[in-house]
Amino acid sequence: MRFAKGHGTGNDFVILPDPDGLLDLPASLVARMCDRRFGVGGDGVLRVVRTGAAGGEVPGGQDAAEWFMDYRNADGSVAEMCGNGVRVFVRYLLDAGLATGPELAVATRAGLRQVREEADGELTVAMGGARLTGEGAVELGGQRLDGLSISVGNPHLACVIASSVWDVDLTRPRLLGPEGPPGGVNVEVLRITGEHELEMRVHERGSGVTLSCGTGSVAAAVAAAVAAGDWQAGRELPWVVHVPGGRLTVTPSATASLLTGPAEIVASGELAASWLAGLTPAGLAV
Repeated sequence: MRFAKGHGTGNDFVILPDPDGLLDLPASLVARMCDRRFGVGGDGVLRVVRTGAAGGEVPGGQDAAEWFMDYRNADGSVAEMCGNGVRVFVRYLLDAGLATGPELAVATRAGLRQVREEADGELTVAMGGARLTGEGAVELGGQRLDGLSISVGNPHLACVIASSVWDVDLTRPRLLGPEGPPGGVNVEVLRITGEHELEMRVHERGSGVTLSCGTGSVAAAVAAAVAAGDWQAGRELPWVVHVPGGRLTVTPSATASLLTGPAEIVASGELAASWLAGLTPAGLAV
């Protein structure tokens, strides 16, 4: 089984080329691969499969895309979308000669995503519309924080705070309301640090605290735009989002949010046959 490793602002992924849709990916195998001590290590897995070979996994209306991004969280659970992941996915396609730029479409469980390679090598993803779905609250390290429930194809609770985001314990968020989907929600804490500039940290459902989150950055920019009055006025202005792994630029929109940032492939190789052979049903338990 061949693989590559890539990251977008420190959000790292194991990439599995599977153009003909032949790989079986039980959650236990994904979790073992993402283990940073016993596997390759990553915040999730990106399976690269042709849309026509992915069968019923691809929601309808995405025939324009040759490739489907099958994204799995580090615990093996299936996710709808990953903004950093889709940039890494496209970087892999371009570097491997499986697609040509500068623009291409990618099918995801959250719908079709258009991606453009910029002149400086960064990638811009048309993330679709972000939706405010209400208000909510979360307990973090014994502290209650109120936030906005936001959908970016996947669910988020974005909390604007006045103090440094580094002072918040994100390790075990407890959602206080509203009741989220069965798989949980992504939780962001953000602080507005300047004119259309913010810092953000995130706990991703199924992966834990990560160095970056693309959809989380969009959700954070939406919450910041609401706090600044831009969202209510219909002003679609770019925000610089500083995450622990680097810097992203987000233009939040109810119809066509944009996410721009780097993506890099750092290695490629082959999983050892002995490692795969040792993954018996008992050995796959994590």
